[in-house]
Amino acid sequence: MDRRLAVLGGVLVTIAVLAAVILVDVLGTVFFALTVAFLLAPLRRRIRDRGVSRLMTTVIVTATAFVGVVVLIAPVGYLLFARFGDVLAFINALPESIMLEVAGFQYELVVAELIAFAEQRLRGTVTSVAAALPVLVTKFALFVLLVFSLLHNESDIRSSVIAVVPPEYRDIANALHERARNTLYALYVLQAVTALATFLIALPVFYFLGYSSPLVLATVAGVLQFIPVLGPSILIAVLVVGNLLAGDIVGALAIAFLGGGLIAWLPDLTIRPRLAKRTADINGSLYFIGFVGGLLSLGAIGVIVGPLVIDLLAETAGLVADEFEIEPETA
Repeated sequence: MDRRLAVLGGVLVTIAVLAAVILVDVLGTVFFALTVAFLLAPLRRRIRDRGVSRLMTTVIVTATAFVGVVVLIAPVGYLLFARFGDVLAFINALPESIMLEVAGFQYELVVAELIAFAEQRLRGTVTSVAAALPVLVTKFALFVLLVFSLLHNESDIRSSVIAVVPPEYRDIANALHERARNTLYALYVLQAVTALATFLIALPVFYFLGYSSPLVLATVAGVLQFIPVLGPSILIAVLVVGNLLAGDIVGALAIAFLGGGLIAWLPDLTIRPRLAKRTADINGSLYFIGFVGGLLSLGAIGVIVGPLVIDLLAETAGLVADEFEIEPETA
């Protein structure tokens, strides 16, 4: 029986690898759909337990996934298309040179080429996205179809996967399952809620401080919340430097204290602790390594794959330590 399970598991892995090779162009979409369906499976079971039909439950949860993805993508689309001119104006308003003075010596740092490069890349990104729009729509339709199919057959898929895992190793599979679900919750739900809170806080702050495009700046702050560790602090630092170079000391201090406190720190101090109990305890530095490494290696989907793999590696290391009764070093 164990040999038969091992053969079936090997066949499953082999076919999965073959499918990944064949579907390489849509592999990111497939992985994204898998993670979203995996995260929403408990919600589907909860609704199903209330007596709702299988089809209706799947439709409701798939619609939830659809709306969630649209809400996540909408701010980026808003910046790239609806307010593209304002974003370019903000970039072009940056000073072309910065005067540095150290120990009595002055040095002019010319950043005009960097600004021109940023503008060129932004234009190129918008052009590429516009050209690839039909493909993106097709991939989005594939995503919705995959999520619906995975959720509709969630019980059968779960039973099949558990069946090929030998009973003595199912505790390891369950531990990795829980860790993956909590990590995905942190990457999707926690980040999205924190980003929304950042946007809602930033909008009145930027309006009160008199910035010409508070909606654009608030949207940028919300999008930057998805960058671990740094987040909206990047935008606040740019605005502080811009005000200092323009000679507006009061404005620089205002955005440093109000923006830094309310925009960069308040969402993390208020939102994250309330939702963190349902997430995996992701180390900030490891999260950053996974985010950057995944982004550079795999592109956009890497921002999910990287932290997820790093966190599963940490969970596996913990299981190994528990198996061999390795005591953690104490201070």
